[in-house]
Amino acid sequence: MRVEPRIVSPAEAVKVVKSGDHIHFSSVASAPACLIKALMARGDAGELKDVHIHHLHTEGAAPYGEARYEGIFQADQFFVGGNLRKHTQGGFADYIPVFLSETQKLYRCGALPINVAMIQVSPPDKHGFVSLGTSVDATLAAVECADHVIAVINKYVPRSFGDAMIPTSMIDIWCVDDEPLEEAHFSTPTDVEVLIGNNCAALIEDGACLQMGIGAIPNAVLAQLGNHKNLGIHTEMFADGVLPLVESGVINGMNKGIDRGKMVSTFLMGSQKVYDFIDDNPMVRMMDVGYTNDPFIIAKNEKVTAINSALQVDITGQVCADSLGTTHYSGVGGQVDFIYGASLSKGGKAIIAMPAVTNKGVSKIAPTLNLGAGVVTTRAHMHYFVTEFGAVDLYGKTLQERARLVISVAAPEHREALDKAAFERFGSHHHYVKGYMK
Repeated sequence: MRVEPRIVSPAEAVKVVKSGDHIHFSSVASAPACLIKALMARGDAGELKDVHIHHLHTEGAAPYGEARYEGIFQADQFFVGGNLRKHTQGGFADYIPVFLSETQKLYRCGALPINVAMIQVSPPDKHGFVSLGTSVDATLAAVECADHVIAVINKYVPRSFGDAMIPTSMIDIWCVDDEPLEEAHFSTPTDVEVLIGNNCAALIEDGACLQMGIGAIPNAVLAQLGNHKNLGIHTEMFADGVLPLVESGVINGMNKGIDRGKMVSTFLMGSQKVYDFIDDNPMVRMMDVGYTNDPFIIAKNEKVTAINSALQVDITGQVCADSLGTTHYSGVGGQVDFIYGASLSKGGKAIIAMPAVTNKGVSKIAPTLNLGAGVVTTRAHMHYFVTEFGAVDLYGKTLQERARLVISVAAPEHREALDKAAFERFGSHHHYVKGYMK
């Protein structure tokens, strides 16, 4: 049923929020800034308390995490972005550890209440549909389950297809705010990141289906794929790095087992070029995160190659990508979804890639993970491990074999200490052969 929007102001729209409510914001580039501002005004006026706010990573301001809103707003995120990291570390915000694939399930199964969904959408088309644009992820589930749905009509929200298309009948309250979407620009890869990119690209075969997220290392990988053929995309997100490969025909999806010829994603973050690219583009399907990140759906594509990053890896292959002691919070995200999906895929490759050392020269490969470090990918999931010093395949290897391989791609200046730690760990009870103390 087509519903003609009755437009109200953001201040009027957020009056539906009550103390104790749970609110979902659409994510990344699509965070509804005008509604957030209006909601903060109600908090400043003393009209609300104990309001819980949920979302994935968002770009732009997130004032509800500030100390002054303690007891008024509580940010319980599914993933911690830079705009809330300090607030989370300070105890004024928190996050819910959850696989990205299951963020939608939190709402659909009732584990997490959802009273109000606040989203941004494209202008309605002649058939009475709007598009969620760059943020389907858990937002579609929030729209389906919320008591009230507030939609900001924004002419800058791209008209993307797939699960992004929803009827106007699903919306209760409408606002208008034509603010350009938040853009993300990424720095040129460093020499180290280029080396990592080269090592990862060497593992990618023609016909592979890629998942690699955003940032300097993914861009460095993509820059090396110009001579590949028939690559596909099934991912949680993509950014500007894929566009030249689409334009050249390298990425065409013709080898995919499902969604043949289509690029599948659940949210996006990049420059305006990316948002323009998905607008009215039938090649792109923006899908519910329960679809994009389901390992068994992912594995319906052959040669799934998943490239994900880490904060720290121990010598047996345990991967910390969540929190490193108390110095970093992010979230579980979709790493395990795709690492597992790639491992199930025929000819698939699950890859963890990271620099061997921090910016201060500290080894990111450690005898054991730091106290408090969150293990996201277990040693049982770990297949390929890549640094600037090479790539090693850990699949089917014993703990001792893994230790030798992991140490072989550590920074040379740290190998002796790591080898000594491995010998002390395994040597007294096993036959660990020291390889780097000769």
